[in-house]
Amino acid sequence: MVAAIRMMIVKIYTKIILKLASWNKSFYHKTIETLQLIKVGLATEKDETRVMLRTYIQYSKGKASREEMKIANAQFRDFLRTIGLGALAFLPFAPLTIPFIVKLGRKFKVEILPSSFREK
Repeated sequence: MVAAIRMMIVKIYTKIILKLASWNKSFYHKTIETLQLIKVGLATEKDETRVMLRTYIQYSKGKASREEMKIANAQFRDFLRTIGLGALAFLPFAPLTIPFIVKLGRKFKVEILPSSFREK
């Protein structure tokens, strides 16, 4: 039920953005490209989170190494960053506030973005 509502909100939000972006063709193409990058980043985070959960299950059985736990803990920090960005996305003026917060975080040497959203 919650997932269906969330998907409906995402679809509506996407349609609104694309409608606004259609008034300017270059902005429209940049918006499509950005949405595709976000989709790839979220898919990567989903896969990494699955691996993290498997590692935690293996650790509870005593079968995970220290190196695997370091990787899983790093992914857990990324997961928390993703949740934080998701919460910020629902704030008014999110397209303006999120880049500002990311830039402010970098100024103070605090990484706000999950690893799958950072430029390589």
